Amino acid sequence: MTPIDGSAVTVRRCIDDGRVATVSKRCFRRMTVRTVTELLRSAPIIRAMTTPPIELEVDELPTRQRHFRVAVVTETYPPEVNGVARSIACVVKGLQARDHAVQLLRPRQAPAGAPVPADAPVDEVLMRGLPVPRYPHLRMGVVSKRTLVNLWASKRPDIVHIATEGPMGWSALQAARQLKLPVVSEFRTNFHAYAQHYGIGWLRRPLLAYLRKFHNRCHSTMVPNAALAGELMAQGFRHVSVIARGVDTQLFHPSHRSEALRESWGAAPGDPVLVHVGRLAAEKNLQLLVDLWPALRQRHPRARLVLVGDGPARADFEQQLPPSSNVVFAGMRHGEDLAACYASGDLFVFPSITETYGNVTPEALASGLPVMAYQYAAAALLVRDGVNGGLAPFNDTAAFNARTLALLDDLPRLRAMSLAARDSAESLDWDGIVQGIEQVYASAIDGTSIALRAGSQLSRMEARAL
Repeated sequence: MTPIDGSAVTVRRCIDDGRVATVSKRCFRRMTVRTVTELLRSAPIIRAMTTPPIELEVDELPTRQRHFRVAVVTETYPPEVNGVARSIACVVKGLQARDHAVQLLRPRQAPAGAPVPADAPVDEVLMRGLPVPRYPHLRMGVVSKRTLVNLWASKRPDIVHIATEGPMGWSALQAARQLKLPVVSEFRTNFHAYAQHYGIGWLRRPLLAYLRKFHNRCHSTMVPNAALAGELMAQGFRHVSVIARGVDTQLFHPSHRSEALRESWGAAPGDPVLVHVGRLAAEKNLQLLVDLWPALRQRHPRARLVLVGDGPARADFEQQLPPSSNVVFAGMRHGEDLAACYASGDLFVFPSITETYGNVTPEALASGLPVMAYQYAAAALLVRDGVNGGLAPFNDTAAFNARTLALLDDLPRLRAMSLAARDSAESLDWDGIVQGIEQVYASAIDGTSIALRAGSQLSRMEARAL
């Protein structure tokens, strides 16, 4: 009969008053199986084993939030006006609201040498920037890997979040890898798809290869929808996480509708106003609107088209659409001025076919503005045809034009869609989005910690073997 070690055998018995009695056979160095069997058959043990189980009440306490030191690297940020700048600013604001320490690294937008305001909401590190070709109001960051290594060696973040893949983003990625910091990235712009719109289609494959190399060196790449995630993974991208985009539903609100603004556009209360917000550039496919406009005006002579934004194609569009054509070039708009432009329209027209998401779509919907777009990216997720806007099959110009005209033919119904448009955006608050980003952070940080511990153990084993 095989003996067992009695020093490890402890019997616990519940007493009637709820206490627990412990009987330890530590006086024996070794016990046989027969002895243990006899012990378990004793009356006190049998009573304890047949006592009804105690019902426990367990409070469902919330999981304790983890707080991180986050270095956010972006080459565009307000006061620049574009979807990436606005959304990354909302992410930074959301991280701060949830008590994360944020260090923001971006190109210097103010004149060289201008100090950071004393009341700056985040710990900003401003780097030298160079003008982006054809977009002189934008800057791409120029910083060496060594500079960032020195910065993060003395003020080490828990994680590095890279929002853009330009020169600054590449330096940040290399510095983080040298310091063994976890890195997450975002795929926000189809740069490789833009190539064909600028006569450099031969660069599409090299650009895609660079983007794949960049993002595959990160622990996770965040994308705004499952369709884009599938497309990227089919092209060799790894570690892709789907994190939706939010919208500032307090700023973009139907209450900003302004009859005075509509009047300044030359629109009477009953006149239909179409609005587009975004860069005036070839990749936004705005030539579709230019070509559609004469036919639309023939059916709706009082219609107005308001183009909010600026870009390299503005001069060309101004030649094709003179003031007599009822087209308003509103230029760059910020904050509440931008919100008023959205809310004061009747239909948001968005013919772009190069979006990863299209932040202007939820901004328009939150403003109570029905959206006409191709059925992909944000529009495929948020727009319901005939309920809060109109949809056309991807890149089907004829269908887009026909659906736009049909929506304008029933202006009372179009304006009735305003409530549904607002309802479809109200759930897109940034707090929930930021919580999803936190989970991506935690996974990257934990994965890096495990890898570092495993590497350290392996090094020690190899040292002992020597």
